[in-house]
Amino acid sequence: MSSRLAVVAIGGNSLIKRKDLRTVEDQYRALCETVEHIAEVAAHGWQVVVTHGNGPQVGFIMMRSEIAREVAGLHMVPLVSCVADTQGAIGWQIQMAMDNALAKRGLESRTVTVVTQVLVDAADPGFATPDKPVGEFYSDSQLDDLTRQHPDWVLRQDAGRGWRRVVPSPKPVEILELDAVRTLLDAGFHVVAAGGGGIPVVRAPEGLSGIDAVVDKDLASAMLAGQLGAKLLVISTAVERVALNFGTPLQTPLSRVDLPTIKAFLAEGHFAPGSMAPKIQAAVDFLEAGGEEVIITKPETLGLALSGDAGTHIIR
Repeated sequence: MSSRLAVVAIGGNSLIKRKDLRTVEDQYRALCETVEHIAEVAAHGWQVVVTHGNGPQVGFIMMRSEIAREVAGLHMVPLVSCVADTQGAIGWQIQMAMDNALAKRGLESRTVTVVTQVLVDAADPGFATPDKPVGEFYSDSQLDDLTRQHPDWVLRQDAGRGWRRVVPSPKPVEILELDAVRTLLDAGFHVVAAGGGGIPVVRAPEGLSGIDAVVDKDLASAMLAGQLGAKLLVISTAVERVALNFGTPLQTPLSRVDLPTIKAFLAEGHFAPGSMAPKIQAAVDFLEAGGEEVIITKPETLGLALSGDAGTHIIR
């Protein structure tokens, strides 16, 4: 494992650029753009672990499952299986794009995807209060139809961008494939792991079993980064910098901020739940676990952010 290890968590904007660009082919093209920036990180001597979101993709699989049940009487796909499916499909696309980008730069290193389980607590309060957005955004005018068609859905506003379905999101307790990730890193591979926050499983006397939920990928990424001893955690998002009073006339971007200050901002409610708040909490978790720096920025400014010229830098 390299002494310069970075965990890069890429968000939904790295997979779906616009609402009219969300096919599998569109997703791969979007990932190729993002991976170019990650490959530059590797070209500068960093070994990289890539994690990724999966909210829209889980929503698509669930919707296909519901349509297939209604039209053809097929069985439903459990939420936990949807998470596993996206890990394989998105992980393969990142792996392929990353290897192509590395080869183009004359680098011999390769990328491997690890289907990753994350242990959660079956008694976690997140199961009683679903708050993790999945699937697409809906307008106010669609609410009545959605409620009638899916009475079991819980719908909430997502940071003013529209209504989304929310599902349980328990906190990660343990990365079960941590040793496998370490072994691959020690062998010189870049690794894609903990996709979509990991496949949530619970432990019972008879063994492990999957449970329907979606673990926040930024919290899982922070845990993974801390346990691997990474120096840097990069959280990719849709904005260049984190801002206070986001979306208001008082919006103030943050360039460099220390751990006590960002914790105070988080406690004061500056960051939207289900959007920026989990990213900030992930940054706090990573730094308190011994990490050195967190960068939050959009993929296009990742290179500039590494040199200190872009992004929000959170330090201890």
